[in-house]
Amino acid sequence: MNAVQIALDAVSVQLGAQWALKDVNLRIAAGERVALVGSNGSGKSSLLRTLHGLLAPTQGQVIQAPGVRQAMLFQRPHMLRLSALNNVALGLLLDRSLALRWRAAQALALQALQRVGLQAVAGQSARQLSGGQQQRLALARAWARQPDVLLLDEPTASLDPHAKRDVEVLMADFAAGPATDQPLTLVWASHNLGQVKRLATRVIYLEAGHVLADMHASDFFNAELLSECSPAAHAFVQGELS
Repeated sequence: MNAVQIALDAVSVQLGAQWALKDVNLRIAAGERVALVGSNGSGKSSLLRTLHGLLAPTQGQVIQAPGVRQAMLFQRPHMLRLSALNNVALGLLLDRSLALRWRAAQALALQALQRVGLQAVAGQSARQLSGGQQQRLALARAWARQPDVLLLDEPTASLDPHAKRDVEVLMADFAAGPATDQPLTLVWASHNLGQVKRLATRVIYLEAGHVLADMHASDFFNAELLSECSPAAHAFVQGELS
């Protein structure tokens, strides 16, 4: 069994008067591809932000294995007023754990752009790129930092079908870990059940901050089994598919 990289022990997160997460216990092991599903406001984004340290638990604790590196992508990535190349290079330069000089950061940034098929637009302003190109640039920016765990919040929600396919291919490629890479652990929120079925090895269903199902993907998409294990998750899936 692969080593656990991140764990949540009885984690609850309160935002104002609302509980964004309530008593969540979770173990994420190296190499898993974990999809978070549920309706808007179910706690998917809060769970990702808690895993990444952007939200502090009100109760419980987040445990990260020593040396595990994380990166996170948001639904609408922020692009600096710089070239595509320098958007990646600046992030590398500012990462003190990498200890890179500017030329070395740019060289690694170019490799990252090549990895996502954007080397041809390296000198273009990042803010002038299409939505799909910006999301691939965000993936390059994250991958360049050599994370062990990649967290993604609705990474294809605002993209056209062609751009969605491009991003999905990259997610699958990162997770597969070709010979030149270490496999990435992926944890992402998605409303696209087709995408979840194609990419996930494990599916977590949230409702009102509670985890109501945590299953292998093949079991989650077995309607009879899901209805027995989690009627709420089954109702959600049926509603999404109807």
